[in-house]
Amino acid sequence: MPFKRYAPAFVACSLVLAGCAPMPAPAPVAPLKDGELAVPANYRSWSKFLSAVQRPDAKQVREIYMNPTAGGGTAAKGFPDGTVFVMENYAAAANADGTLKQGADGKLVKGDLLRVFVMGKSAGSGQSAPEGLKNGDWVYAAYLANGDKSPDSTLTCRACHLPLAAKDFVPRYDEFFASR
Repeated sequence: MPFKRYAPAFVACSLVLAGCAPMPAPAPVAPLKDGELAVPANYRSWSKFLSAVQRPDAKQVREIYMNPTAGGGTAAKGFPDGTVFVMENYAAAANADGTLKQGADGKLVKGDLLRVFVMGKSAGSGQSAPEGLKNGDWVYAAYLANGDKSPDSTLTCRACHLPLAAKDFVPRYDEFFASR
């Protein structure tokens, strides 16, 4: 009969302990290849990595966004797995004479959106890149302004980022971390 008195407590404890059972490990994410990253729908709500990057040599203005995971990066360790950057490339607006239009602040004025590039980091990703163009665990994808995949090769992305191995393959790494 003493068991009946403690039965409700025993059942409650059993339920609590059952709720504490270890959760199954998340399914492993297969390493990504270039071109497999989608443009995140909400990326414009993310913090800016850099804003209004002036590229008169390319006749472009660039806006670069970073997901919240990237905010956990440090100059000493680089960016954590799960980091995603999205770069919008805009044509620099031109004057009638073909010179690049500048605003009152002296900066280039954005014209039409040309391309959207996505750069993401996850363990083991990017390993299918050609030898000599591996950028750690980073992968790249390119899209046209209308959202279609771009015919542009991501090998151009890899070649541009390759010399930045000491900076986690991220341009303007020092500038970003100095501003934090």
